[in-house]
Parts: sequence; C-alpha cells; structure tokens
Amino acid sequence: MGRGAMVAAASVVVALGTATGMLSALDGRGGSDEARPGLVSGSPSPDSLPVVPSASEPAVPSAAASPSAKVSTSPSRRKASPGSTKARTTTATRLYRYPSSQVLDWVQDNPRDWRADVIESRIADRPAAVWFADYAPATITSRVRAVTSGGAAQDRVPVVVAYAIPDRDCGGASQGGAPDLGAYDAWIDRFAAGLGSGEVVVVLEPDSIAQSECLSAARRADRFASLARAGRVLKAANPEARVYYDAGHSGWRPAAQQAALLKQAGAASAASSDGIFSNVSNFHTTAAETAYDRQILDTLDGPPGLGAVIDTSRNGNGAPPDGEWCDPAGRKIGRAPTTDTGEPRIDAYLWVKLPGESDGCKGTPGTFSPSYAYDLASP
Repeated sequence: MGRGAMVAAASVVVALGTATGMLSALDGRGGSDEARPGLVSGSPSPDSLPVVPSASEPAVPSAAASPSAKVSTSPSRRKASPGSTKARTTTATRLYRYPSSQVLDWVQDNPRDWRADVIESRIADRPAAVWFADYAPATITSRVRAVTSGGAAQDRVPVVVAYAIPDRDCGGASQGGAPDLGAYDAWIDRFAAGLGSGEVVVVLEPDSIAQSECLSAARRADRFASLARAGRVLKAANPEARVYYDAGHSGWRPAAQQAALLKQAGAASAASSDGIFSNVSNFHTTAAETAYDRQILDTLDGPPGLGAVIDTSRNGNGAPPDGEWCDPAGRKIGRAPTTDTGEPRIDAYLWVKLPGESDGCKGTPGTFSPSYAYDLASP
C-alpha cells in the first residue's frame, strides 16, 4: 500500500472489518447480503422482505441503556435542502432498529444462554445500520424500501449503507461490487428509488475514498465522479435523506489529505452531501474522531451545515496500542447510537458495524460470535 506499517494496518482493519461486519436486510432468517472473502451472497426475494416491521419494537436506548429514551436531532444540523430557502425542521427523532440480524437470531435461539441477557440488552436492542453489499439491481429498490418504510411506520430514522462500488477493498477480502461504474450508477438509481420520503441516513461506500490509492489517477477520478453523482441522485430522490462520505478514521491519513480527496468526490457540495463518516468498523475513541472530523470539515470548506457521523460500535476502550485490527481483545462497545450528540458538527453516533460480528479471528468473517459480543458488551 506504500505507507508506513501503522497506517497500512489501519487501512486493512477498515477494509476487512467494514465488509464483513454487516447487519443486512435479510430474507427471513439466515440469509444475508454480507460480503465474504471472494464472495457476495445472493439477494433475497423482494416479496419475502417485511414492508412494515412490528410496531412493538423497543425504543432506542440511551447511553445508560434505557429502552425508552428518545433522541433529538441537533438543532445545529437544521439546514436548507439544495435550492431551498426553507430550513429543514426536524422534531425529536429516534434511530430505527431493523428487526432482523444475526444477533437477534442468536438471542431468540439461545434464551437460556448465560450471555443472552447482556447481549440482548446491550447489543440486540440497539439500532444498527443495514448494509446493502451485493450487486443485485433487480431487487435493491424493494429491499431498501423494506427498511425505509419500516422506519417511517415507526417514526424512526433508518441508517442504510450503500456498498457496491467497483474495485472495492482494492481486490482484498471484501472484493466485489458492481462490475463497472456504469452498472454502479444504475444500481445507485435503483437504491435511491427505495429511500422513500422520510428521514434516512445513508452511509455512502465505506473505504471508497480513504482506500482509493490502489486506483490509477484516471480511475480514481472516475470513481469520485460516480460518488459525487451518487450523492446528488440520493438527495434528489429524497430531500430528507442525509448522505455522508468516507473519511476513513483518525489513525489513517492526515485530515488535510483526506479532505482533499473528499472534495474531489463531491463531499463539499450541498447538492450531494451532508458531511462525512468516520471510524466504520474501527476502534478509535469518539474524542479522537470528533477532533479529526472537525479538522476535515474545516479544511473541506463546504456549506456551514455539513457535519459528521461516527461509528461508536466498538470504540469504548479505544484502539489497541499494538495496532491489532482483527477482533482485538479488551475492546468494548462505545456510546449508544443517537442523533443527539451534544457536540457541534457531530450529527450522530451510529453503530455501523454490529458488535459481535467477527473480523475473521473469533469466527468466519461477518458471522456473529456470542463470546466476542459478550466480551464487548459486558460491563
């Protein structure tokens, strides 16, 4: 990768951890859209996806794991939609927990396991992102719609991850995606058609910007043009969608360098972007990511409404000092998902990587490990 050992290790954890730590829109129980080494599984039938999940789901827990706490969108993020002079008015919102995941399956199947209560209350009951990681254009609209309509039915905000850029992971363990950028553009059009009209957070292509050094200058420029287009398409399809671009993490690349790449990919344009995301599948502290993201936003020099979202799913103890990236020991879950961070320009703390899904050392990459989940969630 042409960088120092520490930075190279940082890039690997994002690439592999991102692709394999997925909560996917499932076809009932057992199927998923997970990317695995050398393989992305097939997509479910659109007819089998739940359109409106059960209305009895628990509310989003607070940092104290209260099952009934509500969270509100920071007023500093109320902004005008592109071309509009009317500010977006956002009332108190809650993040949406899609009712299907490996951890929920495990809790249901193992109610008497001594770890079940901790895993259920501290991981399974909390909202997490839903990944769309396979190239399946025929069904992508209906699958995205199943998630967004479920969130709208409960007046909650879903978080969806678009992960199908060609040449993703530079041909590594998470390789896959669309066959070319033309196909990717068409896939994004269909993805956007499922966003509905309510609030939704879109995490657009983890690693696509931070890990673009494997591409030639011309191919990188083409990728960035497609990403800029993707943001415009997503926001045009649903003006309430909030689209965030890949900022890597605080241990990877200097903020000024990352900001320069982000700008080329459209992240500084209000027509395509609401800001940046960082720390996906990684372990860096919230404080470190907050400082890093603000540096990027300052350097990005975009509209004043741009903000950042941080993956806090596994950063409770920060990154391991030895740089270990694969299911490292001693890590803990971080702050509970919320859109009320109390931090200027930090729009949300999200669980993009689902705690307990292995990076590949405590289980097959992307599969749920109850022992790992318990270690992360135990007090």
